[in-house]
Amino acid sequence: MHTNELDNPRMGIIVSKKVGNAVQRNRIKRLMRAFFRLNKAVMQKLDYVVIARSNIRDISYGQLRDELLRVTKN
Repeated sequence: MHTNELDNPRMGIIVSKKVGNAVQRNRIKRLMRAFFRLNKAVMQKLDYVVIARSNIRDISYGQLRDELLRVTKN
């Protein structure tokens, strides 16, 4: 997380090939973008960089949302 001078938060997403094939990587990126779009109004105005690890492959949106909310509320 890094502060920015903008009026809104920004999120960068990194999903390596260790997570899986292109379909799996794109699914994770879609879930993260959906989270960001739905929650950016309540997030702090920071720059977030999310690095997906290989154990995220089978995560549901609810689990991802809970984890990202926990991290972004700090």
